Amino acid sequence: MSITVRAPAKINLHLGVGAPRADGFHPLVTVYQAVGLCDDVTAAESPGWTLGVTVPDWIDPDAVPVTGANIVDRAARLLADHHGVEVHASVSVIKSIPVAGGMAGGSADAAAALVALDRLWGLETTDDDLLALAAELGSDVPFALVGGTALGTGRGELVEPVADPATWWWVVVPSDQGLSTPAVYRRFDELSPDAPEEPADARALLLALATGDPVILAGALHNDLESAALDLRPDLADLLELGEASGALRGLVSGSGPTCLFLAEDADAAREVAARLSESRSVVLVTNGPVAGAHVVTYA
Repeated sequence: MSITVRAPAKINLHLGVGAPRADGFHPLVTVYQAVGLCDDVTAAESPGWTLGVTVPDWIDPDAVPVTGANIVDRAARLLADHHGVEVHASVSVIKSIPVAGGMAGGSADAAAALVALDRLWGLETTDDDLLALAAELGSDVPFALVGGTALGTGRGELVEPVADPATWWWVVVPSDQGLSTPAVYRRFDELSPDAPEEPADARALLLALATGDPVILAGALHNDLESAALDLRPDLADLLELGEASGALRGLVSGSGPTCLFLAEDADAAREVAARLSESRSVVLVTNGPVAGAHVVTYA
């Protein structure tokens, strides 16, 4: 038996960051959106444990650990320990989400692995337990399970679905050089020594979503980590400027970066922006959201 689960990339339409808590984590208020760049995780019966990863030619295969340090390994062990079972499966990951790009590709893989292995092993883990296990793996993993559009609080792991009936079109430009999330947060702390304990709220963004108007949404997009990412990677500012000059309503660093997002008015406009950016960038992707969270796509 084998099971394939698909999980989406995330973008942050709003990312408010507060001063570090006593436990070292930053409090967040964020609005996540799942977009149609997805990784597929297939789990098949096996007496032992193996993990393989396949990447497109624009992703550096060396950037994805496959020797026990992959988040899929950790997800498998966590789920198995929760139920007191042995870890045994042959797992393959097919990646389409940028690596170390601020789009939570690793979190998507973890969420997909939890769902796939739960089905493969016949564990019938409750939704609440899956979400709790996901939160142990990382702040973005619970959202990768939920998908759609959601409000995230705590360190991002507490997710509440948000009504979002519109379809939003995005142009995504990955970078061939990753950007460390911890490094971006450290730079944020250096640049924002007086950051408030409570992050900026998301009311303006939520109101913009409710209108279904991409022009209004463009004006409400917000990322407190953008200044830190741009300080570490000044070249990204040039890319944001180029995207907006190419017709995007707004350019934004995705999460901690370095992937950059461009909101377009509609599908045709997104394709036009992508075509212009492709004149100077080797990888330009067009996608939309919101889409579903981790879900089974094949069961054989």
